[in-house]
Amino acid sequence: MAAVTGTTADLAGALRSAGVTAGAPVGLALAPGGAALAAAGRTWLAPGGPAETVELVRRVAAEVAPRWVWWSARSTAAPLVAAGLHLAACWDLGAVHRLLHGGTADDPGRVWAGVRGLPADRLPRSGQLDLLTAASGPEGDPDEPVRPDGFLRPEWAESGPSTVERAGRWAALALQAQAEQERALRLLPDHRRPAAEPTLPVLTARSESAAELLAVELAACGLPLARDVAEALVAAQVGPRPADAAAEANGRQQRDDVVRRLVPGADDVDLRNPAQVRRLLARVGIDLPDTRSWRLERFRGSHPVVDALLAWRKAERIATTYGYQWLDRDVGADGRLRGGWSGSDGAAGRMTAQAGLHNLPAELRPAVVAEPGHVLVRADLGQIEPRVLATVSGDEALARATADPDLYSPVAARLGCDRPTAKVAVLAAMYGQTSGTAGAALRGLDRAYPVAMRYLRAADEQGRAGRDVHTYGGRRVRMWPVPEPADPAAVAARGRFARNAVVQGAAAELFKMWAVTVRSGLADLGADGPAGQIVLCLHDELLVHVPEQHADAVVGLLHAALAQAAGRWAAGHEVRFVADVATVRRWSDAKG
Repeated sequence: MAAVTGTTADLAGALRSAGVTAGAPVGLALAPGGAALAAAGRTWLAPGGPAETVELVRRVAAEVAPRWVWWSARSTAAPLVAAGLHLAACWDLGAVHRLLHGGTADDPGRVWAGVRGLPADRLPRSGQLDLLTAASGPEGDPDEPVRPDGFLRPEWAESGPSTVERAGRWAALALQAQAEQERALRLLPDHRRPAAEPTLPVLTARSESAAELLAVELAACGLPLARDVAEALVAAQVGPRPADAAAEANGRQQRDDVVRRLVPGADDVDLRNPAQVRRLLARVGIDLPDTRSWRLERFRGSHPVVDALLAWRKAERIATTYGYQWLDRDVGADGRLRGGWSGSDGAAGRMTAQAGLHNLPAELRPAVVAEPGHVLVRADLGQIEPRVLATVSGDEALARATADPDLYSPVAARLGCDRPTAKVAVLAAMYGQTSGTAGAALRGLDRAYPVAMRYLRAADEQGRAGRDVHTYGGRRVRMWPVPEPADPAAVAARGRFARNAVVQGAAAELFKMWAVTVRSGLADLGADGPAGQIVLCLHDELLVHVPEQHADAVVGLLHAALAQAAGRWAAGHEVRFVADVATVRRWSDAKG
């Protein structure tokens, strides 16, 4: 690609003159001295400082509206988002690599090896003595990102471009990798009926990429949190803020003593040691194989120590994970709780977050409060996993049950049992449970919904055999090796994981397609910028921080975006998806 240097205004016009239209891929790379764009067989260099780079991207986005192609949103989009820039369509090479190859590794060296079919276990590292290359001659031009052996140079893969000229090569290489990834995605099956363009795996790649951009925005904007309310809620659970380490240790002992004094001779029991807790419970006649909270719940009321222990665990979790240190570390002066976000985990592809954003205890949710002049619009997908199962399996009988807002009611009628039993049976089938209180209903599921049950069993068998599975949208979910001779329990666990991953992973794909559709809709609603911010993505729940005057419009947007996303994702499948949407001041005011 020939490189051309020009001003911001020149570059926007040059892209149009080169035939770059809305939605066309444009490689973008940033360097300390400016930025570079790549498209249509050419590269454009734009030397300048951060302000000039932001203005360049802003202008090209407004005048050309391309699909930005970058190695990762974390490295390229983050500084642009921090400058207040709203970016639309994108292609994140790292996110698409995880989609195609599974796992969590998404560094440029691994991405490039993936598109070129190079062995990942031979990736070069900085400082590594490559005897083979040294013996065969020079390593080529260090200003070129790709070595003669086809791998990315580790210094490029680890640090990116150091000059604007190198940024041009980096952007061009990103564009080449994008074309290879899209070609690979088009070879994957499109499970919609009928298949369409763009294929479902390509659509999934686009939404996964946008989810990574959303993750950058979530980390930047944070979750609104009323610090004074949070302080009071923490104090109610663990006591006032300790003045020093001695006071903290004293408070910890007092919380422990509330439990220990209920059992004679338990003064020296360490409640953080599961074995000692088991012995403590055995003294009062409660003999358990382990002390998991769900197991203890069955013994509430049998002895006061059980209720006290469960209450202690909630307080201990807040004291150690969500206490005063958490508030001081992760809540900014602006009252926003911030942590890093990822568009997908290493398993089935759910979004994840740090700083406790994905595991905030219910006791602390009253502290999540809309700022003055704003409200929170909370939307929760209803019974998403069984509805997804109806789609991905193609079970028409189960699809008919989704027409009911409460899917479990028609399932219960078909199975001849009550609704709670039907719910347990459906969830047990997806999680690989084959016995227990819903055993009879599980057997009924085989008769009532044989297509869905065969789909789950097929995934289970693949997992047991150690074969990777793929989600409906094309994500590869890797299985782990089981040492020989194979432990039957380990093999069964792998089967259960695979069975659940094909459903949970597909649900994550639909959720993210919905979330990024909402994100796009918020930008369209606002006259001078987005009409609200997504501030939390929690498995199947969205929380949007909205100016009061936009609340009704955003409620409508959430419903419309779900219909739009489901129409693209589940085309040809007569499955109904529903969301419970509410406008609240506090997150805790939302039911569900």
